[in-house]
Amino acid sequence: MSESPVSLLGIRFSELQEILVADGVSSHHMRALWGAVQRIAFTDLASVDFLPPLRKWVHENVGSGKRFFIDLPEQSEEIHSSDGLTRKYLLRLTDGQVIETVLMEYKGRFTACLSSQAGCAMGCVFCATGQMGFVRHLTAGEIVAQVQHVRRILAASHPDRRLRNIVLMGMGEPLHNYDSVMRAMDVVSHPAGASVGANHIAISTVGYVPHILRMAEENSPYRLAVSLHGSTEEERSSLVPMSKKWNLETLIDTCRNYCRDTGRRIFFEWTLIKGENDSPETASRLAKLLEGIESHVNIIPLNPTNGYDGSSSKGGEEFQRVLREAGIPCTFRQRRGIDVAAGCGMLKAQKLRKNSTVNA
Repeated sequence: MSESPVSLLGIRFSELQEILVADGVSSHHMRALWGAVQRIAFTDLASVDFLPPLRKWVHENVGSGKRFFIDLPEQSEEIHSSDGLTRKYLLRLTDGQVIETVLMEYKGRFTACLSSQAGCAMGCVFCATGQMGFVRHLTAGEIVAQVQHVRRILAASHPDRRLRNIVLMGMGEPLHNYDSVMRAMDVVSHPAGASVGANHIAISTVGYVPHILRMAEENSPYRLAVSLHGSTEEERSSLVPMSKKWNLETLIDTCRNYCRDTGRRIFFEWTLIKGENDSPETASRLAKLLEGIESHVNIIPLNPTNGYDGSSSKGGEEFQRVLREAGIPCTFRQRRGIDVAAGCGMLKAQKLRKNSTVNA
């Protein structure tokens, strides 16, 4: 039985070099191949003017029905926000699954928000993706393909525009798909490729404790962002069902140990939900919870979904004031792309509802 084709986008630099050498191609050709695939993001390697040995290898090994291929998801929709700074893309994968990728601009710097799964198994009640259920993990190649997609868009708009930041905060729980996510980030952070610095990559989790521990054990260079959303077990478990598996006390202890073992700060994401977790009393409990942890809290008003609404600016400012007075560094993040359903899974959810209505 022949082996299944492998995506070139999901292969690390050292692994691809070993493949070339094993196939009798000098490692001197590696930079040219890696540069074409990862730095320039060519989609058709057959059109690249490689030297003869590498050109022959590409002809024999890359393409439909061959050993290797390049992920190229089909863009099925693109929506621009009225803020002029946020663009959302629906990308269709080869098996028909649809994922979301968001490109955001902040003062001339560009950030991509990537999906790590089709659907999500965590079931957070205020999250559109969480209400879809889990379909499958994305491969490393499919994650890298999202990076390449937005990089090509930036390059087409202006040759000097480059992707500076990556956040794994789109569809899915990144640490549930740990191996593929870490492989993909190793690829896009390589200096000869997309060259997004490891300190500019944030991996978000709703509290997947075993793999937070694994990040610490492996001394992963990427920034850890923990979505907390509740200051008591009752408050959090009502919003985040996974808290019933790894409760708030366990999660906070794990975060404390992560900071101690790595010397790195944790970014705590707090989705501000009106009437649920936006009171000054909740902020006081949160400040107490984070005592002794090297942390920064990002307060993000919810993009309304599934009957939940974001808190008012006044409520958010009061929440921030309480944290700051307690000595907790925090930032009130601007809600972006609300008119293009930029919250995780919202655009796909809208399309599913629309299709369901049309087909009813």
